[in-house]
Amino acid sequence: MLKYLEVEGSPYELGQALGRFGKQAVHDLLLPSAAWASLMAWRGSAEVAVMQQLTQERFPAIWQEIEGLAAGLELPLADVFIWNCRGDLWAMAPDGCTTVLLPGEAGATARLAHNEDGLPFFKNHCAIVRASVRGHSDVVSFAYPGSIPGHTFAVNARGLGITVNNVRTRLVRAGVPRMVLGRAALNLDSAVAVQHMLEEVPRAGGFHFSVAQAGVAFIASVEFTAQRVSMELITAPALHANHLVHAAMRHHPQLVTNSSGFRQERGEQLLQEGVRDALSILADQHNSAFPILRNAADDSDDENTMATAFMEVGPDAIRWDVLEDGGRVPVMQFVNAQAA
Repeated sequence: MLKYLEVEGSPYELGQALGRFGKQAVHDLLLPSAAWASLMAWRGSAEVAVMQQLTQERFPAIWQEIEGLAAGLELPLADVFIWNCRGDLWAMAPDGCTTVLLPGEAGATARLAHNEDGLPFFKNHCAIVRASVRGHSDVVSFAYPGSIPGHTFAVNARGLGITVNNVRTRLVRAGVPRMVLGRAALNLDSAVAVQHMLEEVPRAGGFHFSVAQAGVAFIASVEFTAQRVSMELITAPALHANHLVHAAMRHHPQLVTNSSGFRQERGEQLLQEGVRDALSILADQHNSAFPILRNAADDSDDENTMATAFMEVGPDAIRWDVLEDGGRVPVMQFVNAQAA
């Protein structure tokens, strides 16, 4: 049920196209929701004003995308910006996710797989967008209605693949919103460049990035908060749900939901048992209350799996599939930022 969009033009035109795509779903489903109401309590706040100013100063092209997004949605720019700051302002923002990281072992191809989890009412209203924006790297990304790319899963034309997991940090500040940082990362060409970009700007909230690079056997795991950036090179199979797990980060004050905790535990158990089929791990529902593949109407975090990405990291390119509903047959296939 995923849609496919191709957009070429300016940053504003990309945002406008995404806004037009998501307009009906946002007006019909998001605006009446408790999630939207929770965020709109921040209208006119000093914190949001600082976050907006920093975005305009540090990432003007991404600000133009947000301006275009608001125009396409036919909503106030201030409200759309707040929604794209949701994880910085609200610990229970509805973005979950699970990622399996399988580095290249004994010459094998590295693989990166990711369940994208979000608000259940957005199921069947999301898209894969191929964006060719002047002055930026071409990119193919999962996109939610009402949001800029860069906080889900994506691969750019430079052979950089990134998957993103929510982190519910309890210590935030008025910095650059994490979704803006995720969008900026899609213009880079290496995990080291992503790390440096994060370290050089004042950050608001927190995220986890899994970063794969064509021609590189390892996968980088990057956790960041307003206070710190941590990068670990993954050289053995690993899983990441949506909370901080790095040795340098795990004691940071954060909210770990039961779902996130149990998904992390179950995924690590499967890897310890020798399971290396990333798609079977991401389709696991052994724990019926807190499954890895999430499709229950009463999910404990109010999140469902929207789509799954499976990336094979080759010497010259990332070849990757998009799948739905725990299936194994791709609904879309790409090589870097081109349709296969």
